[in-house]
Amino acid sequence: MSKRSFCYFDNNATTPVAAEVLEAMLPCYTEHWGNPSSAYRFGREAARRLEDARGRMAAFINAEPRELVFTSCGTESNNTAIQSALSTHPARHHVVTTAVEHSATLKYCRQLQQRGIEVTFLPVEEDGTLDLHRLERSIRPDTAVVSVMWANNETGVLFPVEEIAAICRSKSVSCHTDAVQVAGKLPMDVKGLGVDMLSLSAHKFHAPKGVGLLYVRSHSRFQPHIIGGQQERGRRGGTENVAGIVGMARAAELASAHLTEENTRVRALRDRMERGIFKAIPGAARNGAREPRLPNTANISFEGVDAEGMLMALDQAGICASGGSACTSGSVEPSHVLVAMGLRPERASGCVRFSLGRANTEAEVDCLLEVLPGIVKRLRESRPG
Repeated sequence: MSKRSFCYFDNNATTPVAAEVLEAMLPCYTEHWGNPSSAYRFGREAARRLEDARGRMAAFINAEPRELVFTSCGTESNNTAIQSALSTHPARHHVVTTAVEHSATLKYCRQLQQRGIEVTFLPVEEDGTLDLHRLERSIRPDTAVVSVMWANNETGVLFPVEEIAAICRSKSVSCHTDAVQVAGKLPMDVKGLGVDMLSLSAHKFHAPKGVGLLYVRSHSRFQPHIIGGQQERGRRGGTENVAGIVGMARAAELASAHLTEENTRVRALRDRMERGIFKAIPGAARNGAREPRLPNTANISFEGVDAEGMLMALDQAGICASGGSACTSGSVEPSHVLVAMGLRPERASGCVRFSLGRANTEAEVDCLLEVLPGIVKRLRESRPG
């Protein structure tokens, strides 16, 4: 990672492309830029690199190469998984998901409702966890798919996807998980997990934007969402982004090599940051369960402070953080995740998400802890009334 002139605490939004990833991608632009669907030797070289990357991505999640479909992003992967389950089970018109999903799932399900599909949006507990008994009771004979995120992008709270997949199997219902925030932070084993479909997005683990992945378990029914040529064995039309896919595969190898660091050094850095904030700032509180949680994520509310003003002040101090999902930034409404957790509007409007990565340092955390108390104090004092 190159040195930067700012402190970046928004790794759940996106991550910088690793130098090793960029190096792996460059030949796909300068030397091996052929169309992988072409029959001649020049195209076959691009196809070889594509399939090599497919094998490495399969190893990353313990899948078979033939079970992977390359997409443009996590959003496309999520949409495809849900739509495929509905298309391959035409007699089933019901979807189960949660009220705290990423907008890629939440908004797609709302659109499905307009098309006559019934959707159950499961509530969560005050700490952001999910009641599995409620989930099991929500599954009906006409349920086509249960789509539940593995890790919440705003709070980092983990859902027990392995148990959810087992419930789905017992009821002969497809199970999909949005694992976008898990990649590079926790070990991934789709065989042990037991899901039918799983979504990833490359730019969350130091690969480029514009490339994603959908795992589809062998022998599962599948219907393409993007129709075109016979790319991806007829499961996703459109010429593959070979350079992006090669970069994603290299990033996956780096992520595997850094998993221990993510779960020790990065976790310790996150915990030290939280302790420092709680010690220095009265009225600061964590949102979501302390565990199980992603090792890099902290969602903190600051009583009597508006998050928008705090983020602007942090930005002026050279510190990047967010109020929640990057896909909903600019919204004046409180986070749907925090609302679903039952936070009071005044608390929900004062929440900031800090998400660390392996490039973060002790010095950056020290910088945050030095400037944040003064920002909160100043904003509280300037608040009317």
